[in-house]
Amino acid sequence: MLGGLRRRSRKNSSTHVESTSSTAVTEPSQDDTLARTQSESDFSPVKGKGKAKMNLEEAYKRHMNLKRNKSEKKKRKQMEKDIPLKLEHACSYDMQLMEDTAGGESMGKAVSGQEGSDNREHLQDSNVAGSSSDNDGTDAIPNLYADDQRNKNYSAETVTNDLLDSSTGGPRRAMSDGAVKKDESKLKKMTVRLLMGFLMVGIFVGTMYCGHIYLCGLIFFSEVMLFRELVKVRYNTFFHIIEETIPLFRTTQWMWFTLSIFHTYSDFVIEVIKSNTSQHYLLNYAKYNTSFAFVLYSATFVTTIATMQKGYIRFQINQLCWTILVLCLTVGQLKYIMHNVYNGFIWFALPIMLVVSNDSFAWVAGVTCGRKFIQREFISLSPNKTWEGFIGGWIGTMFFGWYLSRFMARFTWMTCPTNSFSFFPSKLECELDPVFEPATNIFPSQVFELIPTPLVQMMPGVVNMCMVDGDSSNLTACISGEPSHSHHHFELVVKNLYPVQIHALGLSLFASFVAPFGGFFASAIKRAYGLKDFGKFIPGHGGMMDRMDCQFLMALCTWVHYNTFVRMATVSVPKMIYMYKLMKESDQEEFLRQISQL
Repeated sequence: MLGGLRRRSRKNSSTHVESTSSTAVTEPSQDDTLARTQSESDFSPVKGKGKAKMNLEEAYKRHMNLKRNKSEKKKRKQMEKDIPLKLEHACSYDMQLMEDTAGGESMGKAVSGQEGSDNREHLQDSNVAGSSSDNDGTDAIPNLYADDQRNKNYSAETVTNDLLDSSTGGPRRAMSDGAVKKDESKLKKMTVRLLMGFLMVGIFVGTMYCGHIYLCGLIFFSEVMLFRELVKVRYNTFFHIIEETIPLFRTTQWMWFTLSIFHTYSDFVIEVIKSNTSQHYLLNYAKYNTSFAFVLYSATFVTTIATMQKGYIRFQINQLCWTILVLCLTVGQLKYIMHNVYNGFIWFALPIMLVVSNDSFAWVAGVTCGRKFIQREFISLSPNKTWEGFIGGWIGTMFFGWYLSRFMARFTWMTCPTNSFSFFPSKLECELDPVFEPATNIFPSQVFELIPTPLVQMMPGVVNMCMVDGDSSNLTACISGEPSHSHHHFELVVKNLYPVQIHALGLSLFASFVAPFGGFFASAIKRAYGLKDFGKFIPGHGGMMDRMDCQFLMALCTWVHYNTFVRMATVSVPKMIYMYKLMKESDQEEFLRQISQL
């Protein structure tokens, strides 16, 4: 046994001597010596069962490679974080230094001497990738973004070539061919976007003119496209898993969509039939809708469970959760949009136009005033959004909603509700709701108590009401310098005002402060899955989801607002007749007796 220990000791010594002699020529530094000592302690050779001993030199190289890879990965992550900011900064210099041929000479004189050298030094700094590696940012940027579709036409080299003249290194005096093509491409995209925008507005107005049932058909088509685009997000991402392993993957998704559409809008159809006595004969068929919806649900549920594959159950459950979320976003939030259409076109068109106007006013305010007053980032999900744009969109939407609602209230085609399904609609005639008739309105005095008195006194039309000799029952308009007058409250009387304008202000507030977050949520989905747009259905705009992302919450808010503040009673004579026919004969007699006593 002692002999074996001596032989093992000699072997360890010889191994140490060989490793030392093999590395003595390189004359390692103190840091390498410490690293080697640590590696020797971590990877000391141990005699295993039937396994060869690990060579210390290989272990040391492996240890150093691991450390080097970890350091490079950390630097690469930092570069990926810093490069977009540096590209944006360099692009701002591009916009400042670029001028057309006529103005190039004056700019060349303005940016000269030390100032020109400072700009060139700043450009060189802005192209650094933010790491301590030997390669500079100019080499790193194309490597990192070569496969990125959003950045493939833009790199640090492109920025430098556009900013600096190839011969003198100074600012260019004319736009390069690449910059000209880029500007022409932007102009072309803007033209296509505007033309498609006008086309969408034309389709929207034309469909409303055709009638209610055609507008409901357009809404149904939009919901189909919305569901298709959203479920396609994960389908394209995980196609390599779905293609050959999960059967009936898309079939089950569309089965859930069909079930949701049927259950949601069958209730709406029955509601309309109940409110129209001439269509009560259809109720004999409509009473089976609940049973049919349950059968459809059972078939969809069984199919979903039967197609689950062992080894992919967690993925399929995640996909089922995504499908349910998409249904909540589309069908769930748009459940009552058909009710808005049949309550009067104004309750459908006004909210949509408020969202569109808010988006437009926010864009104008952001372009003209963005980050000039508030430097703080608005929301990280959409870096291009600014506080100035958000506030400007709110102010513009309030004015737009005030005057648009007044304009719409003048047309019975917009204000009259209907309760019939007709492919050939006739002119609508109805008893106008009081909210669509001009009236004299007195603003509550409590509103002015929340506003500083100097601001209230500056408002046009506000009257300062005073008590005479302290008697609160004797009120009159205050007279300056009258000792017997003491302030009681402020009063604002507005004549020839449509009450619907007040409702429009409430909807405008929601369209400005809450509805945009539907767009932010859509941006979060696109960022999570690396998408620029949800589709290409609308040229220049992307997919249907890119245009409708803020409309879901707005439609739901309009229905809640209508049933809370406009038409709180939902009982009508046709509905009462329908309920009367469902009663037993004895209950009908009791009902008539109670009615006669009123």
